[in-house]
Amino acid sequence: MKDMSLFEQLVFILYTQGWEQLGKIPNPLTGKIEKRLEEAKLTIDLLDMLKEKTKGNLTEDETRFLEYSISQLKINYFFEVENEKKKKTETTSQNQS
Repeated sequence: MKDMSLFEQLVFILYTQGWEQLGKIPNPLTGKIEKRLEEAKLTIDLLDMLKEKTKGNLTEDETRFLEYSISQLKINYFFEVENEKKKKTETTSQNQS
C-alpha cells in the first residue's frame, strides 16, 4: 500500500470491507466468515457515490482502481444475492414436499 495514493487506500479499505461483507474473506476481528449482504450493498453504494463525487478529479490509476473495485464487488454481490434466492426457493420447495 506504500505506493497507493490516499484515495486509493480509502478505496482499498472499502473494497476489502465489501469482500468481508460478501462472506468472501474472514472478519479480521473474529476470524469467521460472516455474510452481510445489506452492508455489502451499502459499501458498493458508497463507492459509487465516491465515483460520482470525484469524477474528473482523479488520476487514471485512481479511476481505474475505483472502477475495478466497484465492478468486482457488484459482480460478486449479484452472485451472492442469486445464491440466497436459490437457497430460499430450495427451502420452500422442500418444506412443501
